Amino acid sequence: MSSLDTLKKSNSLDKLLAAAESENAPVEKQSYVDERMWKPELDKSGNGYAVIRFLPAPNGEDMPWAKLWNHAFQGPTGKWYIENSLTTMNQKDPVSEYNSRLWNSGVESDKEIARKQKRKLQYYSNIYVVSDPKHPENEGKVFLFRYGKKIYEKLMEALQPQFEDEKPVNPFDFWEGANFKLKIRKVDGYWNYDKSEFDSSSKLKEDDTELDKIWKTEHSLKEFLAPSNFKTYDELKSRLDDVLSGSQSSSSAEDVDLGTPEVDGDDKQYVDNVVKTTSADSDDSLDYFQKLAKEA
Repeated sequence: MSSLDTLKKSNSLDKLLAAAESENAPVEKQSYVDERMWKPELDKSGNGYAVIRFLPAPNGEDMPWAKLWNHAFQGPTGKWYIENSLTTMNQKDPVSEYNSRLWNSGVESDKEIARKQKRKLQYYSNIYVVSDPKHPENEGKVFLFRYGKKIYEKLMEALQPQFEDEKPVNPFDFWEGANFKLKIRKVDGYWNYDKSEFDSSSKLKEDDTELDKIWKTEHSLKEFLAPSNFKTYDELKSRLDDVLSGSQSSSSAEDVDLGTPEVDGDDKQYVDNVVKTTSADSDDSLDYFQKLAKEA
């Protein structure tokens, strides 16, 4: 059969119409889910409970947590700015600079905008799931866990107790660490971890061979701070300008990929956290902006 005959057979109207129909069909929106991440689930009453164990630094890495700053807010254009902040790497960031100018203006309405655009702090650690009543299939597995200021403070309280009758505990230690009883309540619509606490010190496993297996399945934390996870200053500035003044079609929160930069584990859901951000958490409060003003 000649090439022309092949063309005749392949160039049918039905085939073209079917292809066109397929391309024009509504596309089901895909949401990216990082299977490495563990997240507690609340029951119908708004409470959650699980037992986890914070794990030591991965093999070849120094720290058992990664600290990451980001910005997440909706601009006057209706577009969202959700980006990792260069301040994580002690570099200049266009949003922090913009917030500084707003704060320095002395106008209260500008300060309010700066508060809503403040950077958010999150941490990542490897955990071993001891008990997960809502999803028992997670038990005995290693995951990454994203958390915020409140849980980080509880980790620091274990390392550096405030009272003389309390013994310091390294919660990241296989042998002398402690299980963390994660207790979540909803308070004013937000996830609250105040009742969470560490159990008494204990070995995670009696057999060091099992501990070695767990250690070798940990996920890298350094990758969260890799330059590839941060846009350049110019790229962030361009995005900020677009969010503030707009040059493209408006986007909604549903159009934004919330998988990677989901923020503060101390708050409710990420979009709610963005929309309902207050000045109550993180160091981006009055002190932070006053610091920016001095540096300007």
